[in-house]
Amino acid sequence: MSRVLLVDDDRSVHLMISRSLEKLASPPATEFCGDADSALALIRSFEPDCVLLDVMLPGGRSGLDILREIQQIDLRLPVILITAGGNSSTAIEAMQLGAYDYVNKPLDLPALNEVVTRALETRRMARVPVAIEAHEATPPIGDVFVGRSPQMLEVFKTIGRVAKEDVPVLIRGESGTGKELVARSLYQHSERVGKPFLAVNCAALPDTLLESELFGHEKGSFTGADRKRIGKFEQCNGGTIFLDEVGDMSGVVQGKVLRLLQEQTFERVGGNETIQTDVRIISATNRPLEEMVEAGQFREDLLYRLNGVTIHLPPLRERAGDVALLIEHYLNELARELHRSNLEGISPEALKVLESHDWPGNVRELQAVVRRSLLNTTGPVVVPDFLPPEVRRPREVKPPAEAPSPRSESTERRTGNRLRHDLEPFVIDRLAGNSNNLYAEAVDFMERYVLTRVLQETAGNQTRAADILGITRGKVRSRVRQFGINLERNVEIDCDSNNTAD
Repeated sequence: MSRVLLVDDDRSVHLMISRSLEKLASPPATEFCGDADSALALIRSFEPDCVLLDVMLPGGRSGLDILREIQQIDLRLPVILITAGGNSSTAIEAMQLGAYDYVNKPLDLPALNEVVTRALETRRMARVPVAIEAHEATPPIGDVFVGRSPQMLEVFKTIGRVAKEDVPVLIRGESGTGKELVARSLYQHSERVGKPFLAVNCAALPDTLLESELFGHEKGSFTGADRKRIGKFEQCNGGTIFLDEVGDMSGVVQGKVLRLLQEQTFERVGGNETIQTDVRIISATNRPLEEMVEAGQFREDLLYRLNGVTIHLPPLRERAGDVALLIEHYLNELARELHRSNLEGISPEALKVLESHDWPGNVRELQAVVRRSLLNTTGPVVVPDFLPPEVRRPREVKPPAEAPSPRSESTERRTGNRLRHDLEPFVIDRLAGNSNNLYAEAVDFMERYVLTRVLQETAGNQTRAADILGITRGKVRSRVRQFGINLERNVEIDCDSNNTAD
């Protein structure tokens, strides 16, 4: 018969779990204790096949401390960490230390039974003397992102498994989901943590400037190159570079990045000297790279090289259980930043409104909404009236419309009328809402109009629009995503929206 040891100072948890385990096809014998010393003694005497270990224990030693000591006794013993917290660093460190799994309270007992069943089977197979490597502990450092949904726990565990492995990682997910936080977490828990970390947004620079930014250039290599420039790959020697929006790289830059991944060598723009470097590349994209490969827009061999390990970051609408946790996190963080010491919290009604929102801008939008709500709040409690209008109002679903001729007089008249008709109520609404940032909000409103009007003029051609506007193509793409502009029909937006997430 298999044996399971539960280490938790709450006897009701022991009773609940032991009754749940009795439902297994082969129920294990269970033993309970509530402190570190008893746990270590039972490891030797009871010889369990699986340990369920609470992270928070009395006596000053945490579950992570006990996990280290258990591994000194029996490195192959599966240990499942249990916690009531949502801190990503704990999950990451637990997986790096070699924990079998990591689950949250309140416990999902059927899911826990499945984890225990898998752990017992792993223990059975592990009786064959095969060495299993355990990672050293890394103290929690740097940026922390929170979540306790099953999807985010998988993200945290994957980071823990691959952070110390010197392989490329491709982070995939929608805009605003926190891809750079994942990249920084990989870096902070890696062997390169003491070395440089540099981030480059590939969509924010024109192709020629991006090549120079990454690889550097020699003096005189192009107009304006009045001195030699050291690129990011050279600056980041020994460290980690994060290439965001990697799908926006030109073919030339893709080829040079591929060579760097293969050989860790490159030449500066306009130079002949071969430069050796040692960098780990973490990349991210919200674009369908496989479809881009089929369309000849992205190199298949580069995709395989970047895709050493893939981390899929779920959109916020698929992790609804994390919304309240994230709101609490940003509420506390921003209350300190904005010096709102008298803040008591968010009313149930306001929380209900926030939880019903679909969050198209993901975590970045949620953070912006919490910030704006605090700025609007005049008392100690955030109520629905203090929430941004686009969160309080349901999003309008517009019926499809035929695409008008981008140069037609009717288009210009309709667009001009729309601006005139929308601007006045927009200003009135913000004045009624006691806005203290109306100038910036009006500029944002005007930027939406100008970008939309130019895209109508160019029939949705973003390269031509960038030339007319005098900004980079990457910034046009970024604003198209930010403002929710529909390029497939008549290039229209919801001018009532006031989402300020980049």
